[in-house]
Amino acid sequence: MAQPNPGSQPEPSLDVITIGRSSVDLYGQQIGSRLEDIGSFAKSVGGCPANIAIGTARLGLKSGLITRVGDEQMGRFIIEQSAREGVETKGIRTDKERLTALVLLAVEAEGVSPMIFYRSDCADMALDEGDIDESFIKSSRAVLVSGTHFSRPNTEAAQRKAIRIAKANGRKVIFDIDYRPNLWGLAGHAEGFERYVKSDRVSSKMKETLPDCDLIVGTEEEILIASGADDVLGALKEIRRLSPATIVLKRGAMGCIVYDGPISDNLEDGIVGEGFPIEVFNVLGAGDAFMSGLLRGWLKNEPLKTCATWANACGAFAVSRLLCSPEYPTWAELDFFLKHGSKHRALRKDDAINHIHWASTRKGDIPLLMALAIDHRSQLTSVCDELGVDYKKIVAFKRLAVQAAARVADGRTGYGMLIDERFGRDAFFDAATKNFAWIGRPVELPGSKPLRFEFSQDIGSQLVEWPLDHCIKCLCFYHPDDPAALKTEQQEKLRTLFEAARKVGRELLIEIIASKNGPLTDDTISTAMDELYALGIKPDWWKLEPQASTAAWKKIDAVIAKNDPWCRGIVLLGLEAPADELVKGFEATLAAPSVKGFAVGRTIFADAARAWLSGKMNDEEAIADMAGRFRQLTEAWLKTRGLH
Repeated sequence: MAQPNPGSQPEPSLDVITIGRSSVDLYGQQIGSRLEDIGSFAKSVGGCPANIAIGTARLGLKSGLITRVGDEQMGRFIIEQSAREGVETKGIRTDKERLTALVLLAVEAEGVSPMIFYRSDCADMALDEGDIDESFIKSSRAVLVSGTHFSRPNTEAAQRKAIRIAKANGRKVIFDIDYRPNLWGLAGHAEGFERYVKSDRVSSKMKETLPDCDLIVGTEEEILIASGADDVLGALKEIRRLSPATIVLKRGAMGCIVYDGPISDNLEDGIVGEGFPIEVFNVLGAGDAFMSGLLRGWLKNEPLKTCATWANACGAFAVSRLLCSPEYPTWAELDFFLKHGSKHRALRKDDAINHIHWASTRKGDIPLLMALAIDHRSQLTSVCDELGVDYKKIVAFKRLAVQAAARVADGRTGYGMLIDERFGRDAFFDAATKNFAWIGRPVELPGSKPLRFEFSQDIGSQLVEWPLDHCIKCLCFYHPDDPAALKTEQQEKLRTLFEAARKVGRELLIEIIASKNGPLTDDTISTAMDELYALGIKPDWWKLEPQASTAAWKKIDAVIAKNDPWCRGIVLLGLEAPADELVKGFEATLAAPSVKGFAVGRTIFADAARAWLSGKMNDEEAIADMAGRFRQLTEAWLKTRGLH
């Protein structure tokens, strides 16, 4: 083999490429149930290498993934979700002959998680040498190979090719032993949770790999299978005989021990990171989170004690939550935990950490939002009543509004829509094809004070039916000077909505209109927001009415900065104000960087709605009229920001 010459190589663009399994994990949502009794499942990307690719990306490393997926919806989900997480996906091949692997899992009791692997001739186990691109391997500082993919000749050949390329080019080789006996044909289909079956065949494959490795990571059972030894100390010594690699022994709740030199007769004679006493909720995927934290340190040349601490912390996050990759911490989340800790042994119950997790894993950044709001219901039914027009025409009109907004957006980012469920279901289907950056939908009963939800007060059961990328919008007529009983009732309603939104994983926009309920001073809205923040309500967005002064906007901005620096921002509402008044309002918001745009409705559609519903405008004229008004506002907004 040619000797590596790192000095002649271009600087790698990736930190690590992981190779091997990828699957769609379907986690039972009923905790404490047998898999036989599960009624609903949560979907996530799974499989050891895929989990690690996502976990390291969340921690700020540049990761890539080599695997195969099926040419179907689940395969596309893995590719798209990996890309959303920041993983380089050009190493993922689509297999037109095979299906993406699936795994069904349940949390039956603490530390007991039965699972079924659906992997018969699955796509990722068809990986072969042709899927290993030399230039891609050379683009990374390290490659990670996994034990399962040494179980078949073709996948073994693929991984060994990657190792050869890595070694020839001075790259690091990481070995995640990742031993699943039933994936080697050593346990039955129902024994997916089985951790250890002794096998000379498996051990021989593992031992062939050890000499090429720079980092070897495994549990006690995995260290045993990799070495063929019968006790852990003997296993470590056998691995050291074969390899000079750094060895990391994972010991579950006891953390880990790192061995970076000779193995003594004392098992405890190694480098130990800080431990974190955490309630064990679900152990599945914890090792992949652990590896992600370890690699964040190891690939950045941190001291091994630091690497072990970060690994332990990431593992603690994973065992305290249900899913695998979606629950892994981001760097912001991990950094907060390491600095501040948590008063909860169950990290999933820590509101501060959960908020950072939610906010730092939200889908995409939306620095600009210009939305056409067509979620109005009572205003349009009133026009229909006045004109003697059937309400069914409102459904058709809202579809025209989507066309108008799409005409202005023309596929560009920064545009969105607010559409209601009562009259806008068809409009939702239209909007889904227009590539809007944001779609919101209201839940409030129009005009209600105290606040009521429109269809059911059991709001959580309603939200689970929504698309994941639809943002909840709730208008509340709230004023700091409202009577105490009214304020308390409305606050409780908003708190219920916030908790439901987080539970089902939907973003929340809270719209506050105070001017109809009392005087609007420079302190009114900032005080109202402060009161809601004090209750632990942290919406992703605020929708606020124009303010009378820059001082008012500065106070609003300060409240957000103090209570939730992760807030996406504020959009301005219109209240049917003339366009020239709105433009003046746009300019006033320059005092508040938190204001990201507007969501305006009647200023744009009111005239067209009346004319079209009365038969004085045809479809194209209504679309053109709304598009013209929407375009005027978007151009005015962009001009105030120096973007147009």
